[in-house]
Amino acid sequence: MAPRGFWKGYLKLSLVTCPVAMAPATSEAEKIRFHTLNRATGNRVEGIYVDAETGKTVESDDQARGYERAPDSYVILDDDDLDSVALESNRTIDIETFVPADSVEWIWYDTPHFLLPDDPVGEEAFAVIREAMEATGKVGLSRVVLHRRERPVMLEPRGRGIVLWTLHYSDELRRPDGYFEDIAEKADSELVTLVGRLIDKRTRDWAAELVHDPLRDNLKQLIASKRKKKAPARRRAAHSTEDADDTPTNVVNIMDALKKSLAAERRSGGRKS
Repeated sequence: MAPRGFWKGYLKLSLVTCPVAMAPATSEAEKIRFHTLNRATGNRVEGIYVDAETGKTVESDDQARGYERAPDSYVILDDDDLDSVALESNRTIDIETFVPADSVEWIWYDTPHFLLPDDPVGEEAFAVIREAMEATGKVGLSRVVLHRRERPVMLEPRGRGIVLWTLHYSDELRRPDGYFEDIAEKADSELVTLVGRLIDKRTRDWAAELVHDPLRDNLKQLIASKRKKKAPARRRAAHSTEDADDTPTNVVNIMDALKKSLAAERRSGGRKS
């Protein structure tokens, strides 16, 4: 069963409107989480706030948010202050602009959500907007209030639905300008050809297993062994597609290194990582 939408509202394009629901496209349910315990008693440890100067405990009613305007000088903001500047959500994703789908760089992408029709009557309008974006190779840009903040969003047709990406604010991004200028623009064409052959040998179809989390698997095994009061298995070395003795060294001759790499790939039958 698909998870329930955490946000419900309307998708609007000019005079075309349909009710929609938004659901997270990612999940943290499989993450392994730990609690801090008192080793002596096995009881959970609770965090408390203390005054940095007096060392006394500060109760929750006396805790306030402060913006540091100068060293050790703060502007205090309470809930009413924050509510006064919070944005009201009209629960409408009004598509304001369309841009070519390949013109939004990956660096702007933040968090993906699934957008789906929330009423059978509105499915046709939803499908028309989705298919029109697909046919024209465009994505829609809009804004929506999530968690009391207005977020720029991008709507991307995907299969039968739409993926809504929240986008980073411009002041959140570090542009690549200034990072890459000192890197060589062109590489030796013969070396590029050899690396291309290595890439071809290691190319396979995308699959979810390529990005699984081995640490989580190891933690599950460790927890299971602790439950059974068995000694944990010896830690394995990090996975590598290279031979065990292929410890990285300072490569003096790139051509020789690439030729050896290709020869090793041939001996192993071009095994997949």
